[in-house]
Amino acid sequence: MVEPIFDFQFRLILIGDSTVGKSSLLKYFTEGKFTDECDPTVGVDFYARLIEVKQGVRVKLQLWDTAGQERFRSITRSYYRNSVGALIVFDITNRRSFENLAGWLHESRAHIEPQKVVYVVVGHKADRDDERQVTTREGRMFAEMNGLKYVETSAKTGQNVEEAFLMVAREVHALLEQGKIRVEEGWDGVKTGFTRPAQPFHVIEGEKESGGCC
Repeated sequence: MVEPIFDFQFRLILIGDSTVGKSSLLKYFTEGKFTDECDPTVGVDFYARLIEVKQGVRVKLQLWDTAGQERFRSITRSYYRNSVGALIVFDITNRRSFENLAGWLHESRAHIEPQKVVYVVVGHKADRDDERQVTTREGRMFAEMNGLKYVETSAKTGQNVEEAFLMVAREVHALLEQGKIRVEEGWDGVKTGFTRPAQPFHVIEGEKESGGCC
C-alpha cells in the first residue's frame, strides 16, 4: 500500500479525566461515527487522519488518546514531550472534570516545555445541555485566563468536532510558517512528510545511439 502524500505530520494528544469522552471525540473525527459505549482507555490509544490546513497543504495528524485514570498517569506523561498540540477535554455535565483542568494543564506544560505547544480547551457532551454543570462562560473564562482557545463539542451530533482539531492544526501550521515552531531532530511533535514533486516530470525514452549493429 502506497503511503499517502502529506506535507507535515503533527502529533496531538488528548488529555482530561476518565469518561469525559476523549475516545468518542477521536472516533467521530477519524471514523465519522459515534460510539455510545467506549471501554476506558488503557494507557494510550493511537489514531490518525489526513487533513488540509490550508489550500494545498496536507497534514497527517497523529492522535494520542490518553487514559484519565490516575494509575495510568505515568504512561500518559511519557507521551507529553513529543506532542505539538493538546486538546484538554472536560465533560460539561461533570463539574469535577472541569475543576481538574488546571491540574491537567499544569502537568502537561511541566512535561512538554520548553517545546512550543498549541492548546485548546474542549467542553464535551454539548448535546446534553439540560444536564450542564459548567456554563459556556465559565469554560471560556478558564481558557482566556490561560491564554487558550475554547470550543464546545458533541461526538453524538458532530457539533464542532472537526473544528476542535482543525483549530489546533491550523495554529501549529501558522507557528511553523512563522518559525516559532521548528522541525527538530529527536522530537516527534512535527515532522516533514512525503511531499509531491515541485514540478511535474515526464519519463522520456532515450534515442537509440547511431552506429553499431543491431
